[in-house]
Amino acid sequence: MPSWFSFETLTNLTQDYRALGPLIGFLLPFIEAFLPFLPLVVFIIANVNAYGILLGFLLSWIGSAAGAYTVFLVIRKYGRARALGFITKHERIQKLILWVERNGFGPLFLLICFPFTPSALINIVAGLSNIKKKTYLWTVTLGKLIMILVVSFIGSDIKALVTQPIRTIIVALIIVILWFVGKSVEKRINNKVEADFISIHGESRTKR
Repeated sequence: MPSWFSFETLTNLTQDYRALGPLIGFLLPFIEAFLPFLPLVVFIIANVNAYGILLGFLLSWIGSAAGAYTVFLVIRKYGRARALGFITKHERIQKLILWVERNGFGPLFLLICFPFTPSALINIVAGLSNIKKKTYLWTVTLGKLIMILVVSFIGSDIKALVTQPIRTIIVALIIVILWFVGKSVEKRINNKVEADFISIHGESRTKR
């Protein structure tokens, strides 16, 4: 096994991360909302191993939820400006906006609960839609609560993932299941989006 997977290396990494203070534990998940290519799951696991499962979970949850809601507010205020007009012209975005406005809290909450769904796209679409700010605040807060709680529990003992192969296999299976279920839900919702979009346009043409 590579030396960088040893107990000593893992312990040193955790201590170095913790030495930066809890602010970094909040900032990394917060920034990920603006830069979705960053690995949120890695940040959550780092937090729970550096600060303990309770504080690590809270820092990850508050940071990620705050970041997502901030993106939502920025898009709500500036998303329809000329500089960002290219976003609303995208056909998929238009379909999603109409669908969100028809379905609201439930499906958005379900999507946010899964760690591998495109949360950045969800924040943008919600910001461009007419969903109420308070409704989306509750949606993203509760959805992130469940998602980050699951990831925190899975990654709460990173050393055990290295030293206990059975645990590692179980964790890997859980992650794969979450990925497949999340993608399945996302696919069903995309199909519903398409159907609703066709239905809305069909109704508008009939009225004409």
